[in-house]
Amino acid sequence: MFNRRDLAALLALAAGIPQSAGAAAEPVGRIRFDKLHSANVPGDVEVGIYTPPGYGDAPARRYPLLLLLHGGNQSARDLLGFGPLLDEAIRSGQVPQLVVAMPSAGRSLYMDFKDGSERWETFVLTDLLPHLRSGLAVSQERRLTFVGGYSMGGLGSLRLAFKHPDIFAAVAALEPAIEPALSWRDVGPYVKFWRSDAIVSRVFGSPIDLDFWAANNPATIAKRDPDRLLGLGIYLEVGDQDMLYLDEGAEFLHRILFDAAIGHEYRLVRGADHVGPSLEPRLLQALGFIGRQINPPNWIDGATLKARAVFDEQKRAIGLPTTPMDPRKLRKSTAGTG
Repeated sequence: MFNRRDLAALLALAAGIPQSAGAAAEPVGRIRFDKLHSANVPGDVEVGIYTPPGYGDAPARRYPLLLLLHGGNQSARDLLGFGPLLDEAIRSGQVPQLVVAMPSAGRSLYMDFKDGSERWETFVLTDLLPHLRSGLAVSQERRLTFVGGYSMGGLGSLRLAFKHPDIFAAVAALEPAIEPALSWRDVGPYVKFWRSDAIVSRVFGSPIDLDFWAANNPATIAKRDPDRLLGLGIYLEVGDQDMLYLDEGAEFLHRILFDAAIGHEYRLVRGADHVGPSLEPRLLQALGFIGRQINPPNWIDGATLKARAVFDEQKRAIGLPTTPMDPRKLRKSTAGTG
């Protein structure tokens, strides 16, 4: 998880984006904080809410909504550092104007605990989303509802999206804190040194309820029923120098999705670690992915289709199968390359 000092440095860097002369004249979004009471979790939950420049100018407009989930032991206040980054992404056209919300969730893993003492998944779905949709000018539609996060928030966003693809149109997970395993029995010391048994047992029971763990493990969810993820936009990225070895978990999940031919975007970022200045451009790229889900680019145009038709004819001539294009699925061959 992010060290608070490292995160503060990152956020200070992000806050320094608009340094050019005249940048102060650029329109900027606003961040406010709500307190949300829920019987599902202890205490009032602080929720940071970013609204883009011009929000409210057209009362009938409904904006896309992104739930952005923070890392372990962090809080909604981390959204303050991301405001300039969101402004930059909107200003550059990487993402349309949208509303972003970040709830404080401690080290909860965004989970409904096995013993029922805390129900963070239920809180997000039945308390937070209705609160945002009733109090903000955001869309009620799945196609404009997204979830993303980093570290623990990357894990939480993948779980929420994989379990509820009927609610979220896409997920963008940066350096998600996921294990390279389908069973807790296969999780070794490279994970347990940063996520202790004490933390895991608080969530999954003591001893660990293996079935409950598997039912909430993104890789296991994807392995058991990959077709449920068809139509869900999936962005998965991690640095190849991640100090928590999270590149192994991300690669593991990527291979499961790849083998099941589930369409997704996977990035192993060369030279990037879990913290530090690499996160600024990586976050912008993730926002760009969300932008492409909102306004899909015309990458498969008439010229592309004509070229594909030529190659499909060549394939048929030598007995290779051809299939209609489906962006939900990876286009894979079963033969060697050459």
